Amino acid sequence: MAMRNARKYNDTQLCSADELVKKHAGMVHRIAYHLSARLPASVMVDDLIQAGMIGLLDAAQLYDPTQGASFETYATIRIRGSMLDELRRNDWAPKSVHRKERELMAAIRKIEGETGRDARGQEIADALDITLDEYHQILQETSNCRVMNFVDMGISEDLMGDGMQSTQPEPLQTVQRDEFKRQLVEAISSLPERECFVVSMYYDDELNLKEIGQVLGVSESRVSQLLSQAHLRIRTKLSDIDK
Repeated sequence: MAMRNARKYNDTQLCSADELVKKHAGMVHRIAYHLSARLPASVMVDDLIQAGMIGLLDAAQLYDPTQGASFETYATIRIRGSMLDELRRNDWAPKSVHRKERELMAAIRKIEGETGRDARGQEIADALDITLDEYHQILQETSNCRVMNFVDMGISEDLMGDGMQSTQPEPLQTVQRDEFKRQLVEAISSLPERECFVVSMYYDDELNLKEIGQVLGVSESRVSQLLSQAHLRIRTKLSDIDK
């Protein structure tokens, strides 16, 4: 794609684009490492950097200063968008993991519909006729195999629209984005108190699992379980809204 776009420009413009890429290459590395900190260990940061460099090259070739945004702002959008596109294209989750996730979500809906409160881990395990340890293992698998972070969920405004050519969003995009953010906030607010606390520390305070465990006085693996369960509840609530 980048090579095709390059043909649209004359030598002077290409030279300017090359200079922009060289000057801002460090931005790609910063964004890649910041994003990788919230992704499973199986995601290679070098893959993010490679995708980000394509986004930077696109930004350098397509940037229009008359739109009002600085190049750094525009390039950040293109770089992150390119990285997220790469992650979405390379969904490494086996079909069995997606099936298990759907079963977990269905069990949560059923339990919460019958009890009128948040489903407990043991209840979900019993509904699926598995042990609590097996339930936690499935939680870990679904969490590791899915890019589930609030950047990818759309909480960051500067990621709206991969093909964004202007910093001014269309009215419909603005409405959809605001509605999604409202639904997401409601889903997070409805989490059990401890899970909500973990989500806040992980995403707002940017603490890692070990640090959160120290705050709560629990093991790192327990924090991972709480975070994975929170992710599952959020996905369940958001998928229910879309129906």
